[in-house]
Amino acid sequence: MNVYYHLPGLFEFYEFYKKFLPLFKNKREYFYDWCKIGSIYGSPSNCIWSGGRISYEDSEPENVFALMKEYNISSRLTFSNSLIEEKHLSDIKCNELCRLLDLDKNNGIIIHSDLLMKYLKRKYPNLYFVSSTTKVLTDFNDFKKEVENPDFKYVVPDFRLNKQFEKLNSLSEVYKQKVEFLCNECCWYGCKDRKECYKTVSKQNLGIDCTDYICKAPHSNEGYRFSRVMESPGFISLDDILKVYVPVGFSNFKIEGRDLGNALLLEFILYYMVKPQYQIHVREEMYLDTMLDLF
Repeated sequence: MNVYYHLPGLFEFYEFYKKFLPLFKNKREYFYDWCKIGSIYGSPSNCIWSGGRISYEDSEPENVFALMKEYNISSRLTFSNSLIEEKHLSDIKCNELCRLLDLDKNNGIIIHSDLLMKYLKRKYPNLYFVSSTTKVLTDFNDFKKEVENPDFKYVVPDFRLNKQFEKLNSLSEVYKQKVEFLCNECCWYGCKDRKECYKTVSKQNLGIDCTDYICKAPHSNEGYRFSRVMESPGFISLDDILKVYVPVGFSNFKIEGRDLGNALLLEFILYYMVKPQYQIHVREEMYLDTMLDLF
C-alpha cells in the first residue's frame, strides 16, 4: 500500500516546492518507494474564510496551482474558519481562489463551516472537501459520524484520537481510507483550549478585533521543537505508519507546519519521506539553493 502525505504551505512554501518537487520526481531513489504526496495545503494572506493558522504569504495563485498541476498534486485551500456567516460568502478574493481551484477536479477545500460547504458545493462542483481538525472532535463517536458523512472525502481527527487503535480498527476499509491522521501536532496533549485557540484565529481572519490567544501549555514560550513533539502521546512516527497504521488499512497522513519555516519543513520531509542514506543528498540539494531561507 502507498502512503500519502499531505504537506503544509501551498502558498507559504511555494519557492521551497519549486525546488523540491522536481527533486522528488527526478531523484526517486532518494525517497521511499511507497511514499507519495497526496496534497499540499495552505492559503494566501487576507482570506476571511481561512482558519487554523494566519498566513502572511502572497504567491500568485495561478503560479501556485500551475505548479501543483504540473506534478499532479492536489491543491487544498485551508478555508476552515468556524465563524462564517451568510454575509461572508460573497467575498471576492476567496471566491476567485475557489474558481481557479475548481478548474481542476483534483483539488479540495479543508473546511469547518457547514454553511460555507453548502455554498461551495453549489457554486464550485469540482471541489472535494476535507473535514478540518479545527472541529476538535475528541469523542470517537462524533468523529465516526464525520467519517460516515458522504460530503467529506477525508476527515482529519483530533490528534488525541491517533492512538485509539481498537476503535480506529473498527472502521470499515472504505472509511479507513478517509481518515487523515495529523502526525506531528505541536499542541500540548492535555490542552483544553484548542477550540478557543482556533476560534481566535477565525475571528482575526474575519477582521474582528480580539486579543490574541495566549497558550498556557508547558514550554509554549520555546516555540516548535520537533524533538519534543516526538515525545507527545499523539505523535505518529515513521515506524508507527509502517508497522501499525498501514498494515490495518490506513494510508493518509498530514504534516503540519505552515508557519514554521523552510528549515523545519525540510526536517519533516527528511524524517518521513527520505531514505536515511540519501538525507544528506536532499539537504545539499535544498540548502545549496540560495533563494531559500532555511534559517
